[in-house]
Amino acid sequence: KDKDFSIYEVPLSLVGNGLDELIVNRLGLTTAKTLDITPWTDLLHNLRHPKHEISIAVVGKYAEHKDAYKSIYEAIDHAGIQHKTQIRVGRVQSSDIEREGAERLLAGYHGILVPGGFGERGIEGKVQAIQFARERGIPFFGICLGMQCAVIDFGRRIVGLGGAHSTEFDKNTPHPVICLLDDQRNVTEVGGTMRLGSQPTILAPGSRAAIAYNQDDIHERHRHRYEFNNIYREQFVASGMQFSGTSPDGQLVEVIELPGHPWFVAVQYHPEFKSKPLKAHPLFAGFVGAAVERHLNRGDVERSANI
Repeated sequence: KDKDFSIYEVPLSLVGNGLDELIVNRLGLTTAKTLDITPWTDLLHNLRHPKHEISIAVVGKYAEHKDAYKSIYEAIDHAGIQHKTQIRVGRVQSSDIEREGAERLLAGYHGILVPGGFGERGIEGKVQAIQFARERGIPFFGICLGMQCAVIDFGRRIVGLGGAHSTEFDKNTPHPVICLLDDQRNVTEVGGTMRLGSQPTILAPGSRAAIAYNQDDIHERHRHRYEFNNIYREQFVASGMQFSGTSPDGQLVEVIELPGHPWFVAVQYHPEFKSKPLKAHPLFAGFVGAAVERHLNRGDVERSANI
């Protein structure tokens, strides 16, 4: 029958009804050791008996659609399991922030995540959400377009590049801090022409990203045509941004951080696709851990970040 609590009960139910032994016997397989289901029982225990409860806002362009960002929501849940924390996810439409303001829609959240997307609609709402997280010291995690919007916010308000934008949305911007990849400039079709699939990234030792991964050399999945414009790299670094992850040749910015912020990390790739119930993605685990720390140490009291 259907499980009352969680889909993660299903494997234990199958084992409890002997399905594993039935399959092994029917196929004539030999097993080297007894099946250890302790990780699954621990997972369910953490789900049923969380020690903490926090709220995280996912600020997206398609938040009104329940199945949009499904992998994001699952990855957040996986991190919640790891931290023994129940997470209430608020689906916040970025275009609503443009009309109603970030203060009204985001105050009280313990973490803010801005995921990927395409097209101009709702972009300024995403940028405003990131500004709110940056200025209030709220843990922030940006993914793909979320990283690009973080660059836009920082360029405009910290570096002082008035009108900074992505050429995807404003081809006449005076400061194209986000622009097409060099090998995409003469491409007219989207889709298969994008930078796709697993790509290597080198992380700066001691950065939040490197600490989260516990290694400096990683591979993650990409899907994008636009990147940080290296013309502005020195100005951003001088203003306090750390480019903590790059392609092996150092030319493509893959991870950005703000060291003076409680937890401000954004990536060009899609880490949600590598998260698992028994092994939360390191960056999601780090993000949720920072949100839990905010909840424990400050409750809903907000403080300004050192940025």
